[in-house]
Amino acid sequence: MKIHILDDWYDTLRKLPSYSKVAHHDVTIWNDHVEDTGVLAERLADADALVLFRERTAIRKPLLEKLPKLRLISQRSVYPHIDVDDCTRLGIMLCSSQHASTPSYATVELTWALMLAAMRLIPQQMKSLQSGEWQMGVGRSLRGKTLGIYGYGRIGSAVAKMAEAFAMPVQVWGGEGSLERAQADGFHVPESREAFFATSDIVSLHVRLYPATRGIITAEDLSHMQPTALIVNTSRAPLIEPNALVNALQSGRPGMSAVDVYESEPLTDTSHPLLNMPNVVCTPHIGYVTEDEYEVQFTEIFDQIVAFDDGAPINVINTDVVLRH
Repeated sequence: MKIHILDDWYDTLRKLPSYSKVAHHDVTIWNDHVEDTGVLAERLADADALVLFRERTAIRKPLLEKLPKLRLISQRSVYPHIDVDDCTRLGIMLCSSQHASTPSYATVELTWALMLAAMRLIPQQMKSLQSGEWQMGVGRSLRGKTLGIYGYGRIGSAVAKMAEAFAMPVQVWGGEGSLERAQADGFHVPESREAFFATSDIVSLHVRLYPATRGIITAEDLSHMQPTALIVNTSRAPLIEPNALVNALQSGRPGMSAVDVYESEPLTDTSHPLLNMPNVVCTPHIGYVTEDEYEVQFTEIFDQIVAFDDGAPINVINTDVVLRH
């Protein structure tokens, strides 16, 4: 089988133990990022299977229709970047485990790293030291601060459980399922959405991006946050309505933000407002980017390819394609 892997920027996958699952196939690994449909169509013309790094490259109808040999797309997590209906129409199977086995603990860890970096002004202190100065200001501790978790799923619940080590009270908001799970685990649910944003010293977003959750965090929500509060987003940028975060930070509510995700990625525009605000800590979507996390993810991705090749596909999203085979 001819397998193409996109966006392995640091040529990491062939060094993972899980790569042995597909190494006997004809595998081509691309170490750059290309968005041009024509270039991608030329590169992938002979592909039987396509492996994706999360949402790094959009796989849309114009590209899919130029890949007549493609039979399988294997990835992990959600798939807002893939035209699933067109995959089905063209007989292309989409397989994704959607983190069925485990949350992304790497993302959990980065969430806490961003909280600490923002509250203690670590990037700003480093910049001050590198410029020949000493301390540039006074940060704030996590201990005793109220952590608000918006979205109590696999990642949100793991973030919440770590708060105990910092002696931080936790409160939760989100959909009905999130609130029920949080209460069952003994976490506080405020009396209202407004109260959640108003009384959280830190709000951390942990919601999957679907059409129903796009823009779910509004400008009004942010306006209720304290001037000393921090909002952290290691999930997806479009969860916050367009321009709301920048405008809120400029108006002083909340006072800080730490973000790992952006409307358009990769973000290379150095004039982007978030990259130029002294009250924002930014990282380049590295929540899941560790060798350990890759091994977990690509074990599942490569298992999906093995199962497809054996004629017993697993984690199929567009099951209508299975019925045709």
